[in-house]
Amino acid sequence: QKPDKRSAPESSQTRPSKEGACGGQRRRIEIEIEGATFLLLPSHSNFGTTMKFAAATIAIAAAFTATAIPPSEAFARPSFVGRPSSGRSPPSSGVANANSHYDAFLRSRGGSSTPASASLGMSVETASEIVTVPTVPIEGMRPGTSGLRKKVEVWMGEHYVENFVQSLIDTAATANGGEALDTVVVAGDGRYYNNKAIQTIARLLAANGVKNIWIPQSGIMSTPAVSAVIRRRTADGAGEDGEGIAQGGMVLTASHNPGGPGEDFGIKYNEGLGQPAGEEFTEALYQRTLELSSYKTIENSADINLDAPVGTEYQLTPASTVTIIDPYRNYLDALKSCFDFDGLKEFCARGGFSMVFDGMHGAGGPFAQRVLVDEIGLPHSSLMRCDPLPDFGGCHPDPNLTYASELVKRMGLSSDGGADPSADASTLPALGAANDGDGDRNLVAGAGFFVTPSDSMALICDNWESIPQFVSKGGLNGVARSMPSSAALDVVAKARGIPCFVTPTGWKFFGNLMSSKESFDGKDYGPFLCGEESFGTGSDHVREKDGLWAVLAWMSILSKANEGVADGEMLVGVKDIVTSHWTKYGRHFYCRYDYEGVDSDDANRVMNTIREKFVDGDILLAEGSDSGIKLVDAVEFSYTDPVDGSKTSNQGLILGFELPSGDPARVVFRLSGTGSAGATIRMYLEQYEKDPTKHATSAPIALKGLAEEALRLVRMEEMTGRDAPTVIT
Repeated sequence: QKPDKRSAPESSQTRPSKEGACGGQRRRIEIEIEGATFLLLPSHSNFGTTMKFAAATIAIAAAFTATAIPPSEAFARPSFVGRPSSGRSPPSSGVANANSHYDAFLRSRGGSSTPASASLGMSVETASEIVTVPTVPIEGMRPGTSGLRKKVEVWMGEHYVENFVQSLIDTAATANGGEALDTVVVAGDGRYYNNKAIQTIARLLAANGVKNIWIPQSGIMSTPAVSAVIRRRTADGAGEDGEGIAQGGMVLTASHNPGGPGEDFGIKYNEGLGQPAGEEFTEALYQRTLELSSYKTIENSADINLDAPVGTEYQLTPASTVTIIDPYRNYLDALKSCFDFDGLKEFCARGGFSMVFDGMHGAGGPFAQRVLVDEIGLPHSSLMRCDPLPDFGGCHPDPNLTYASELVKRMGLSSDGGADPSADASTLPALGAANDGDGDRNLVAGAGFFVTPSDSMALICDNWESIPQFVSKGGLNGVARSMPSSAALDVVAKARGIPCFVTPTGWKFFGNLMSSKESFDGKDYGPFLCGEESFGTGSDHVREKDGLWAVLAWMSILSKANEGVADGEMLVGVKDIVTSHWTKYGRHFYCRYDYEGVDSDDANRVMNTIREKFVDGDILLAEGSDSGIKLVDAVEFSYTDPVDGSKTSNQGLILGFELPSGDPARVVFRLSGTGSAGATIRMYLEQYEKDPTKHATSAPIALKGLAEEALRLVRMEEMTGRDAPTVIT
């Protein structure tokens, strides 16, 4: 019942002019639950005791209210003086709601919740305080091709997150004309330390004057979904592409690298169009880390409840608000603008089609559930490892033949990508796919048939008529690949009359091409298709590679290929589509050797040897062998951006060969910029084969001779002590 205010002390009718003010007035706390108002008048000496009473009161009220409200109706969060309720959410139980109400109450007062085993008595602050903390520069904060990645224990060190993020905030403000950004997205892939870092970053952003901080419910969002939010989300949560009001986003991810104690953590920054920060920005950020002397943060601020209902707001400062946003809405809108979901749902319901998707316990898993199961109608049994885990279930979340071994086995494949002769073809799914840790990479396979990422790009390009996104705009206006990727895309683009670009590795290099008109008033290359050999494919619906987009593209290609196939007949499969493509264009045999965790000095010695002996030296002096494979060229790749004219050098060493048949081949060496410790030497092998009778050979076997010759020339084992690669993909 509502308390009879006539029985309350006269002083209770006097509200302080400022919430939480002291002096001669008492604090007045009103808690309203479904029309019942609870009035608390604590004295200054027993405020902690009153908090215990408040928690008990809320628990009792919530229990009674939860039983009285029909299940179809919502359950109101408590409303506090000076803090209006931000909406309603259904309860899971009276006790659970009591706990959430108490947590929300403490946050509204500037305090924080405590573990169940801790005492409910605690100090409740009425306001947070912005403080400036002295610090010193920390070495080694130069971002790589996709943000800064280090072992998680490094990030957990004193001032590490604060130094890097403050430097990032300063750099973004400088790029914004000296003004603090207005709206920033903060999300991560769910790996170990994700939630703690989000709390720290939110306080830093608020202390530095960022007005709106958007965090997805649970704190988890795939990298392409973050890009979609930046590009689309308006103040009311909706919006079309290009209408988004966020000016940037911080993505807490180390992508396909392992997570958990002793493993990797990272932070990357996406700019206002949703694209990864360019080299000019990241270099300025690095320089700022070298001169930083202090950072701003907030004290006396409670942790944000990342599992709070969508729409919940937290006022960290009078000028800065955190809003819990829907992780799926804008990304789902982006995908629906690209694909015919109704048509895909109809195709997936056909007899003979089945699919399995491996989320690798990363951020892409919940999005696969939302799209493939909830929207397209695939059974939940189609999903494997789609629950995000801080350590990715102890697996390495890289969707390749080695680390996606269970998916590879279920698709009837051996570890080298060839068909497993012991597999029962009648039981194999028609399509298999996987995402990496942050959901931007993809693996695609058919029954007993692996599709290389380079072939996948070429196939999508050649079958653009299957994808509504491209059809609606008259076809592709541009395609691009990273330099180490195979030239399979180039061959199709030339035949189709589509401009094709070759860029350095790193998705940021595709950003200018995708946004040529949007950012530079230049040529419009959209619709645009781009990708990397490292299992990354995407388009200009966002400004990141997008694993789920690539999967939907392949589902669309299969749907189109089976339009004339009657019910009950065998469906056209992935293998049929790819082998037909090879017959038309020839096959680019391709694979990659990864030597992971190599001592940095040894890795640099390998690269310097190639550069000095072959690129800058005389290739005619290279020692020959009885393989018949001849070294005919050696260059170091550099790039001039066709949009803004910027130049990038030292992007990979390319050795050109001539095979005994006279056909060309090449081997590319580069150091990966995505690791957190040591170095990864990547060796990319490619040779072209026009003869269809030779197309069935597995790539590792076809390229074995070329690999042996290249490794002999660069003395890999001698200089690194490695007699075999860590991974072959």
